[in-house]
Amino acid sequence: MKQIDAGEILDIAMAGTSATLLARRWESALLVNVDNDTLRRLIANEKAMEALMRIEGFRALNKDIETIINKSEHVKKAKRESEELTKKEKAALTAEEKEFKSKRKEIQEKLVKFATRIPVFMYLTDYREYSLEDVITQLEPKLFRKVTGLNVKDFNLLYSLNVFNASLMNDAVYKFKRYEDASLVYTGLESRHAGEAVGLYNTVLTEDEYKELYHHSKQHFVCGE
Repeated sequence: MKQIDAGEILDIAMAGTSATLLARRWESALLVNVDNDTLRRLIANEKAMEALMRIEGFRALNKDIETIINKSEHVKKAKRESEELTKKEKAALTAEEKEFKSKRKEIQEKLVKFATRIPVFMYLTDYREYSLEDVITQLEPKLFRKVTGLNVKDFNLLYSLNVFNASLMNDAVYKFKRYEDASLVYTGLESRHAGEAVGLYNTVLTEDEYKELYHHSKQHFVCGE
């Protein structure tokens, strides 16, 4: 029987059952920002709204964002200022709250659906040593547009408006690279990029930093933290 070390256990955990857990990371609602401040920046930028409309599934976006902002602010203000509400007023506020929460979730889900295309893009590109941001904007812009439907200008604009959560994207890209490495090892192959830097979303790790982060993750996993 082969003895499995902590590193292999971590790789198995990251791999999940095939790529199921990896895919779930890219389905996380936390990867995108749909708070009122972000939505205000979007609706105030005509080009950003046009970019979002190019993502499959978006319809009546202006109206939906206005509804979310207006009704969420109204409900917040009403709850703060009204000490006693009638049953009818409470029912009206509850209905408004359900409506704007439903629309916010709908926008969030559509943006997350776009985010799930990013691992496909990473799988197709071979520029592992560059940050994903640089691969998208400088090295493989045509491939990115083909996979996601957004051009570099659109992507840069949405990124500048804080639609995407960069820190969590970095973590998701790191997990993808770990899964990629683990898959090669399990099949008896070595990474074609051994010894090279490893690009995350908007930053790049040296080989030593990548190994150190992996070692740190391994310790937390083994210790149950």
